[in-house]
Amino acid sequence: MRDLKIPEQRHPEKAHRPDNAQPKKPAWIRVKAPGGQGYADTRRIMRDNNLVTVCEEAGCPNVGECWSQGHATMMIMGEICTRGCTFCNIATGRPDALDVFEPGRVAHAVEKLGLNHVVITSVDRDDLADGGADHFAQTIRAIRHRSPATTIEILTPDFLKCAPEVLQTVVEAKPDVFNHNLETVPGLYPEVRPGARYFHSLRLLQRVKELDPTVFTKSGIMVGLGEDRQAVLQVMDDMRAADVDFLTIGQYLQPTPKHHAVARFVHPDEFATYEKAAFGKGFLMVSATPLTRSSYHAGDDFARLRDARMAKLGQA
Repeated sequence: MRDLKIPEQRHPEKAHRPDNAQPKKPAWIRVKAPGGQGYADTRRIMRDNNLVTVCEEAGCPNVGECWSQGHATMMIMGEICTRGCTFCNIATGRPDALDVFEPGRVAHAVEKLGLNHVVITSVDRDDLADGGADHFAQTIRAIRHRSPATTIEILTPDFLKCAPEVLQTVVEAKPDVFNHNLETVPGLYPEVRPGARYFHSLRLLQRVKELDPTVFTKSGIMVGLGEDRQAVLQVMDDMRAADVDFLTIGQYLQPTPKHHAVARFVHPDEFATYEKAAFGKGFLMVSATPLTRSSYHAGDDFARLRDARMAKLGQA
């Protein structure tokens, strides 16, 4: 039986890679260890409903803060991904069959936690004809039924091996925010995200807006992987050309020695310059800090995103 707690079994595709040194984290990266009643309550609700969270699976540094406030990003369609990105700590391999009762359990947990805003993500499921698009749609509908006032943000795979129509299945379920991360600059894709295609992911985001202009679109990248500033600015331009509303930029942190090396730790001042540049290029919302992650402060950011759109429409 495979034990996903053992790194060699969790990441068999990385087991024979040479080790990359893990540099000491600077002071601005360090966070408190998770704990407290709020954290324990959130963890219990996740366990009671047999749910997987990307907070745990990806080793997010913000798990203590978010869970203590009752916020958790739920990861549907299992805990095993069909891709083997060199930055990612999600287990790789052949996933189990989809659980048809999962959308209902997710909706129950959202109701139990009393969430005003929820983020739903997933592993890549290249083994499914629709990449899990219908499962996403069912989960959105289940949450709408149990918690009609909750705003829903989804962070989807790229549906690279699927028919183009599957994207419409997800968009027609009416998420409030459609997020798909580009993750890095195009020049690093062969090493960092070998199973994906930069311009396919960019086009996916553009097509969401073509299918439903009212849906907010969001994407993010990591820095510290070996990119340069000009490449980051070009990604911003590409996203704006695809009408992406919300950009997140965070520091890449290396999960294990077998993962992609950290090229450098980007100083908070440099993140501030990226944020200023992104707002200058027309993004409605930007989050650019070392600890920024796709779903970090997602509820508060959604409220600001909505206000920014209203302000822009008011000026039109």
